[in-house]
Amino acid sequence: MPEPIIESSSSLTSKGNLVFKETTRLRFFGIPWPFTHYQIYENDLVVIKGLLNLNEDDCYLYKIADVSIKRTLLQRIFGLSTITCFVASDASGDQIVLKNIKHGSQIKDFLLSQSEACRLRRRTVTTQNLSYHDGPHHFDDMHGVDLNHDGIPDEFQH
Repeated sequence: MPEPIIESSSSLTSKGNLVFKETTRLRFFGIPWPFTHYQIYENDLVVIKGLLNLNEDDCYLYKIADVSIKRTLLQRIFGLSTITCFVASDASGDQIVLKNIKHGSQIKDFLLSQSEACRLRRRTVTTQNLSYHDGPHHFDDMHGVDLNHDGIPDEFQH
């Protein structure tokens, strides 16, 4: 299991420290194809594509809502994975796919835990209406809820 890369530089302060650096592993005559590189920082996911013309796409980790991993038979033989990040409101679309990368499970776990940590640091929440209650007393069923985050359920406070 490789050690994560930790770089520290003043130019990286907005993204945080570089934790993982991966390249698409599909090779054609020893050349990485389709020339895609992934850089995962503490706060940012960067996808760099191209050979002559580069396209760099950044996504804040707090926007990643969920992560899935897929391994085909051929990928399992070569120790590779494809990670799909489901992203909320990003210019790159609703998914970012990291294809044919090594250490897929470790990167997936890092993305999941770090995206949650980034949301907590930024005090950003994803809202999903899981149970809609209609009527004037729709908060009556909220037992044990701590909306002000002081550690005490709101029903016990006056």
